[in-house]
Amino acid sequence: MSFPLRPKKINYAVQLDSVSPVRVRYLIVVSTLANKHESILLGMDFPNSDSDHCTIGLVLPIWSNTQVYLDGDGGFSVSSAKETRIFKPVSMQTMWSVLQVLHGCCERAIKAALIPGSGLEWARHYYRHIESDRNCLNEWEVMNDLESIRKDSYGQSSAERVSNEILIKEHLRDIMRTEDLDNLTSKMVHATLESRIGFDMRPYKEYIDNEILVTMAQMDKPSKIFDYLYLGSEWNAANFEELQKNNVGYILNVTREIDNFFPESFSYMNIRVYDVEATDLLSHWPATFNFINTARYQSGQAVLVHCKMGVSRSASTVIAYAMKQQHWTLDVALNYVRDRRSIVKPNEGFMKQLHTYSGILSARLGLVLFFFPVLFSLEAQLRNRHSALWKRKSRDQRQKSVRNEERGEEEKTADDEEEEEDEEEEEEEDDDEEDDGLDEDDGVDNPDEKNYSGEDCEVIRS
Repeated sequence: MSFPLRPKKINYAVQLDSVSPVRVRYLIVVSTLANKHESILLGMDFPNSDSDHCTIGLVLPIWSNTQVYLDGDGGFSVSSAKETRIFKPVSMQTMWSVLQVLHGCCERAIKAALIPGSGLEWARHYYRHIESDRNCLNEWEVMNDLESIRKDSYGQSSAERVSNEILIKEHLRDIMRTEDLDNLTSKMVHATLESRIGFDMRPYKEYIDNEILVTMAQMDKPSKIFDYLYLGSEWNAANFEELQKNNVGYILNVTREIDNFFPESFSYMNIRVYDVEATDLLSHWPATFNFINTARYQSGQAVLVHCKMGVSRSASTVIAYAMKQQHWTLDVALNYVRDRRSIVKPNEGFMKQLHTYSGILSARLGLVLFFFPVLFSLEAQLRNRHSALWKRKSRDQRQKSVRNEERGEEEKTADDEEEEEDEEEEEEEDDDEEDDGLDEDDGVDNPDEKNYSGEDCEVIRS
């Protein structure tokens, strides 16, 4: 059977527990697409899990006075006008998701001032098509039993109760960190707590359910580790508006089983591994470190690191990053990350790898600290040697300049002396020519007969 939903949309569909081992029940949240955002809840019944035929067993409008409560037994109740209905989702994860959707519908109904008798006329169509059989209708109309609303009459002292609640909280968080929330129900949590702790959980139903929601809320919101780094779950990786609000541009997906939801809008890096102790994460940490810092320094955008729950695989990767980036020990990095996301718990295999990685980083730092004085000394020696060579070169250049100046003066003096000698030689040659002319004029035929007179003759020796 099909139902016209236009112009409506199905906001959410969650499978519910059923008293029948065969019949399948779904709670569907249907809203209009108009500005008013009117919503109703539809209870759908399938005869079995393979059937494509369904009937309507419940129609519940969402008015401005609609209230949503936890029922203290792994489910929640919705009170709308004079009707109250109880719903028990098949898992805690689906319960948390549908509670968020319902709170959003209630807020929009308050803003639109929807009261019985004004609005939601389109819901009449679905009232006319309630066709599930009586067994199904009885299950939709069931009222809460007395046990779930009975006041605490166990007579515990406040100190004893506080002590027990602290113990319950510790074990509860461990259960939710280690179990698959897709298949975990509130009843299973209660049974596991009783088995672990050893006392009756009935007086603590409300406390346990509230703590479940608190833990789910922590898992639902990404944890801000640094201004540029968030740690979260697959839900955060699938929340486009939240990613934009946190200025996330890069996503590090540390899972084998979860796809990249928005590959056209974000830069992804995938480490395709499972959350088992034998998984090798350590070999990927240098690459994940570079990926995070690339986003930080080159793009100015934030990074979301996620696995399925943000507890083990992605948490280990973020702890490894913090150790290297901040030069922290493993204990400091683990406590820092856990302070910002209390559900962090790397599996034993990852903890061993973190210890190994811590040793590697410490060894590298030790080498740097060991060789730094040597390198500093060598740098100083090279600086001094360079300075000495520079001074020597400067001195040699100055001496060379002085020698060049002196050589220039000597060359100039030698040139002057050569010029004077040339002038003297020219004068001597002129005198010789004059003497020769005189001899010819005197007509002396025989030189041996010449008379040298001291007064007439001047001897010039050069």
